Amino acid sequence: MHIDGCTFGCMIVDGDAYTKDLLLLGDEVLPNWRREHGHSLYEYDLRDVFQVWPSVLIIGTGFNGRMLVPPETWEALWNAGIEAIIERTEFAAKTFNLLTAEGRDPAGAFHLTC
Repeated sequence: MHIDGCTFGCMIVDGDAYTKDLLLLGDEVLPNWRREHGHSLYEYDLRDVFQVWPSVLIIGTGFNGRMLVPPETWEALWNAGIEAIIERTEFAAKTFNLLTAEGRDPAGAFHLTC
């Protein structure tokens, strides 16, 4: 899977444009990803990620970095053995592609706006 482009409110993955937050899991795109508490990311918002159990999860916190990742979410990922890389979305997309090019199979959780 490859992120072809990423701008405020839009991410292009393998040629398809998405305008809502999304999860990238293996070779599957889960569009219209919503968090229960909007701009905070909690363990239960990542239930699909925990089912796939990736070695690394790239979290894009939005173009201004407004989505918060509370300590308990970090802890849940750590306890599950999932490395978390948290960056503003434009940088997270680049990290996702870099890890994919290195032969790793990252998962991604991307907030596409603020």
